[in-house]
Amino acid sequence: MATAPAPAPVRPAAPAHIPLTSGHLPRWAPWALLVGSLAVFGAIYGVLGAAAGGEFSIAGWLILSVIAYLVLIYTISRIVEGARRAFDRFVTGIVSSAFAIAMVPLVSVGWTVVSNGIARFDATFFSSSMRGIVGEGGGAVHAIWGTLLITLTAAIISVPIGLMTAIYLIEYGQEKRLARAITFLVDVMTGIPSIVAGLFAYALFALIFGPGVRMGFAGAVALSVLMIPVVVRSSEEMLRLVPNELREASYALGVPKWLTIVKVVLPTSIAGITTGVMLAIARVIGETAPLLITAGFTDAMNQNLFDGRMQTLPVYIYSQYAYKGIPPEAYVDRAWAAALTLILIVMALNLIARIVAKVFAPKTGR
Repeated sequence: MATAPAPAPVRPAAPAHIPLTSGHLPRWAPWALLVGSLAVFGAIYGVLGAAAGGEFSIAGWLILSVIAYLVLIYTISRIVEGARRAFDRFVTGIVSSAFAIAMVPLVSVGWTVVSNGIARFDATFFSSSMRGIVGEGGGAVHAIWGTLLITLTAAIISVPIGLMTAIYLIEYGQEKRLARAITFLVDVMTGIPSIVAGLFAYALFALIFGPGVRMGFAGAVALSVLMIPVVVRSSEEMLRLVPNELREASYALGVPKWLTIVKVVLPTSIAGITTGVMLAIARVIGETAPLLITAGFTDAMNQNLFDGRMQTLPVYIYSQYAYKGIPPEAYVDRAWAAALTLILIVMALNLIARIVAKVFAPKTGR
């Protein structure tokens, strides 16, 4: 008995490609919406400003443009891509806007310092002091040397104390009463005002050398009081991130604890520790109040930390701006140039820290 052949399966027709229902916006769509929002509200604010005879409000233009962009991107993405993708784009827009807002003061400060400080950024500024200078001319070489010497001395005092304190807290002081007391004191020291550190250092050296003492080493001690808690906290977190398996593997090979710390724990966390030290230096290198009390200010070069007053860049900026002479523009230009120099020193120190961290970081490749 013959059987009829099975009917061939009917293939469904391929759906037509409809862009608005394809489930994905083109890559240029968010940028187009952002540019469109900026253009529309820029035109509106321009017309309103011209009609009212006022200035163009950059802040209002940006805020309303961003709000309009967020509403548009969420609405269009919800229609085309669905609720989940729309909410993802909405949150991405909020995060990007927050990043842009955070960058505004940074870029503004950088631009202001560079544009105002470049006028006196010359060879004379880096080769002359203010000795015998009234009015135009002069430089800040004595303040640059003072900042470098005092900050370096403060780092030499603070880094060993802070690092060894962090090692004790992580490696030896677990659940001990002394460790809890040290942690509490470090937390308290982290929040003390800088002027308190300056008064402490001044009182300490006044007891030894008498009232009215001013010297660079006293300023270094004041800065070290501010640096130590930052070094302790950052080093403590970096040491805590080292896996215990590395310590246990070293102990299993018969390596004593102190050698394990030196050869395993510290090399593993050296990159983070170096970054923490640089953060501590950046925290104190721009302090003015403690150095004004302890190191004072002078117009001449002084490279001896233990004899006489010593000028630093923060105090130099303050004195040039607060005690302007004739013409006042010369003093203001020197203050801005010193501020630019201070920022460049901090950038150079951070660059050196990154190089050191990269060189001494543990090698993971074979």
